[in-house]
Amino acid sequence: MSKAIFITGASRGFGKLWAEALLKRGDKVAASARNISALDDLVATYGNNILPVQLDVNDKNAVTKAVLQVKEHFGSIDILINNAGYGVFGTVEETTEEQARAQMETNFFGLLWVTQAVLPVMRAQKSGHIIQVSSFLGLTTLPMLGLYNASKFAVEGLSETIASEVAHLGIKFTLIEPNGYATEWAGNSAVQTTSDIEDYAPVRAAFAESGDKPETWGKPEATVDAILKVIDSPNPPLRLLLGKIAYHGMNDVYTERLKDIQTWKDVSIAAHGH
Repeated sequence: MSKAIFITGASRGFGKLWAEALLKRGDKVAASARNISALDDLVATYGNNILPVQLDVNDKNAVTKAVLQVKEHFGSIDILINNAGYGVFGTVEETTEEQARAQMETNFFGLLWVTQAVLPVMRAQKSGHIIQVSSFLGLTTLPMLGLYNASKFAVEGLSETIASEVAHLGIKFTLIEPNGYATEWAGNSAVQTTSDIEDYAPVRAAFAESGDKPETWGKPEATVDAILKVIDSPNPPLRLLLGKIAYHGMNDVYTERLKDIQTWKDVSIAAHGH
């Protein structure tokens, strides 16, 4: 049975790739983008099964109208894929206030506005699945991506909270946590801070060197099967890492965290006071 799916940030990258895969198998997709002409090829191929929605997720009123438009057009919203977002690259000290606020505005608040707008629809249906595109950098960090890391940490905390609030209403949540992929995320979509402080030159050099390794970047098309499995699962996971770097990296991170927790166990318990 086909599903009605709303995907934000669908003009390129994961959003467009997943939209096409869903349309190809017969689902109905509302695809939002700031520039919907980027969706013309999908419209030409899939006709009425795709609804292009012009949307800037930073505009809360526009988000509310867009969700109502999708609900009216398809009759339901079975799945939301919150994919809109981008990365700010540079050290935290060199990030401007404007860059920092804009990063949080899109990656966190934009996702919040869309989630809040879709929840009443899913509550009325007593069903739905919200898929938040987070990052493995919502669980750990890399230098040169401080504001991006922070935005995804915020997405993780927000989404886990909402998941606990709506589980009894039949609404499911999944946080998708990819490592780096060969999309435009680190290219045309990225924002670069200034790099004037010489003390950070070694950090910048090490980061650039790691990004030059082809094996660092996953193949976007390899994520399609994973997303379809999550969408089709009767019991989808709250979190799903995408990519071997994310998987192995998080194994190491959690091993070290548990080690620290156990090492300081007595201090932690004593600090409770009774």
